[in-house]
This record gives sequence, C-alpha cells and structure tokens, in this order.
Amino acid sequence: MQQEVVLALLAKEPSHGYQLRARLRQALGPLGEAMNAGQIYVTLTRLEKAGLVTSGQAPGLPDRPDRKVYELTPAGQQRVADWLAELGWPGPAPTEFHLKLVAAAAARLADPLSIVDAQRRELLRRLRDAQRAAMAEPAASDAGLLLEGLVLRLQADLRWLEACERHWTGRKEQR
Repeated sequence: MQQEVVLALLAKEPSHGYQLRARLRQALGPLGEAMNAGQIYVTLTRLEKAGLVTSGQAPGLPDRPDRKVYELTPAGQQRVADWLAELGWPGPAPTEFHLKLVAAAAARLADPLSIVDAQRRELLRRLRDAQRAAMAEPAASDAGLLLEGLVLRLQADLRWLEACERHWTGRKEQR
C-alpha cells in the first residue's frame, strides 16, 4: 500500500483503518476487492513511526470497543502536498494516479483537473523529446525501437488523461 495514498485519504478527516479500507475499495471498485486489510494497518503503523500521522482512541458504540483513529501531522500534510504536485513518467501507475485524483477531490486538497492538466503538460514535453530523439536515430536502430515504444506509451498515457479529464469535468458539472 502506497503511503501517500493513505495519507491523502486521512487529509479529508481523521479515520480508523476500516474506514480507510472502505474508501479505497470504493475508489478502486473491483480492483479494490483483492486488497488485503492488513496492508492498511501495516502502512498506518509505518506512518506513525515516521511521524506522519498520530493516533488516538475514539469512543466506540456500546457493543463495540474503542477504535484507534489516525490523523495527519503537519509533516504528513506536507508529504501529501508534495505527492499531489509530483509529476513523472514512466508512471504513475494508473491505479496510483486515479487514487491521487480521488483523494485530492475528497479532501479538497487540489482540483483533480489541475492535476490532470499538469501531468498532461509533462507528458507532452516528454513526448516531444522522445519524438525528436526517434527522428534523429538511423533507420532500424535498436535505440529507435526503444524510442518508438516510449512514444507509443506516452501517447496511450495521454489518451487516458483525456478520459480522466472527461470524468472529472462531468463530476464538476453534476455538482
């Protein structure tokens, strides 16, 4: 479980592990079904040891014990902000990028469309660079084949970003 995803989900509100797992399963749909519940708790323990979250007891219901609730520290909030601003390729994996958008929207940390746009600008820059490099390679070179693969991957990632933009634009219009 990527730590930044858990931190971003905690940015919305303090939560216990079960709530975080439910939010992740909701965000991932069928892909979240295979998620091991223990991963959340291991990640929370690591985040607490790193000083990115703190925990406390929240009163339970009469038939349930108190639950351990986690919340972000200022260092955890900064890590989330840094993660949301991060651009890169290859990656992020579609699942990670999707969770970044969901968490940013849920906690109102950033506009998902701004994140999509920033990622698009970075991929377009890299696509231009890869296309220039591919054109400079001699025909049938080994490096040319690699560059062609990079160009195709970047083009596919850009098409997926277009789908992300349509989705988040539609959600904005529904509000």
